Amino acid sequence: RVCVKKSSQERFALKILLDRPKARNEVRLHMMCATHPNIVQIIEVYANSVQFPHESSPRARLLIVMEMMEGGELFHRISQHRHFTEKQASQVTKQATLALQHCHSLNIAHRDLKPENLLFKDNSLDAPVKLCDFGFAKVDQGDLMTPQFTPYYVAPQKEKSGIIPTSPTPYTYNKSCDLWSLGVIIYVMLCGYPPFYSKHHSRTIPKDMRKKIMTGSFEFPEEEWSQISEMAKDIVRKLLKVKPEERLTIEGVLDHPWLNSTEALDNILPSAQLMMDKAMVAGIQQAHAEQLANMRIQDLKVSLKPLHSVNNPILRKRKLLGTKPKDGVYIHDPENGSNDSNVALEKLRDVIAQCILPQAGKGENEDEKLNEVMQEAWKYNRECKLLRDTLQSFSWNGRGFTDKVDRLKLAEIVKQVIEEQTNSHDSQ
Repeated sequence: RVCVKKSSQERFALKILLDRPKARNEVRLHMMCATHPNIVQIIEVYANSVQFPHESSPRARLLIVMEMMEGGELFHRISQHRHFTEKQASQVTKQATLALQHCHSLNIAHRDLKPENLLFKDNSLDAPVKLCDFGFAKVDQGDLMTPQFTPYYVAPQKEKSGIIPTSPTPYTYNKSCDLWSLGVIIYVMLCGYPPFYSKHHSRTIPKDMRKKIMTGSFEFPEEEWSQISEMAKDIVRKLLKVKPEERLTIEGVLDHPWLNSTEALDNILPSAQLMMDKAMVAGIQQAHAEQLANMRIQDLKVSLKPLHSVNNPILRKRKLLGTKPKDGVYIHDPENGSNDSNVALEKLRDVIAQCILPQAGKGENEDEKLNEVMQEAWKYNRECKLLRDTLQSFSWNGRGFTDKVDRLKLAEIVKQVIEEQTNSHDSQ
């Protein structure tokens, strides 16, 4: 949203979040980092009760006033350039890396580094690039886990002097996640398509693309890469290492010859032409966002549970598919919950399972399945205001969604509903 300062008519960006601990943590970490010239500045933060037109009553919200970034997102900017050069890509990379270096120096992992979160200040040729959106940022205390649930080190320490200490080992998985993302962004800036490219376009990452990511299998096809420098290829190779500890550190990126070259590097990149295809750009962004979500696996302790009490989304979805009778109503397993509140949470978890798992059937069938599990969740959670507002914003008519649903976004909000319901139940 755009807001205007009345006294000066200066334009600012306004971000509005529900006033929750997660939102306050986002603001806190963003403000810690926002003094850097390559990070979007926060001007003011207000905690107010705000009622939107579709709401029946006001809700506690945070209103975050930030500097306006008139130049737009990275990939959109590249698509507007007919002559986007390798030198320009190098300059963008350096500014993004400096922003990350500042975050990491405060022991904050951004964890959502993607093209949409790199914005240009204005439309001038030398406009600075700035990092935004700290919604997934996290203090890196050294006890965070890799996707294989293997900790690099465990050394949680207390906060002091505005810098959050960590152990002597320089990079945990989460900081290294930022560097992997940087490698992907560099690759796409240079050629116009992602490194682990799959010919099969779909809403989720295809199996062949997923395998390439996990094994680090990517190439530099001659057609687009023949005119791109070896220095650029080298920095990509060193950032897209499968093992996080083998990737370049942030200092290694800043010291790399590609970011410090005195060569002209004025070769025009093919990416600008390819990025004019909005559908392709959307596909790149979706795949990158999903991989980031996979990398943000939370710290988990391994324990065995009775099968009936497991909340694993894969098992939940298989159970849903296996317990659906002819009349289309899902059967509730009484062992899964002893009262209505447990049943209500189970139904919400079913929605998340349907949203986040790869879709097995055709689009229409999957939409029908989502509508069915959402109906069940709504039946047991009608009193939840957050869910009611969410469904209204997603064009829910009581029986189904009338518009296309961003499933990852819906899953994230339903997760918040579960947390709210759980906290409410615990307090009672």
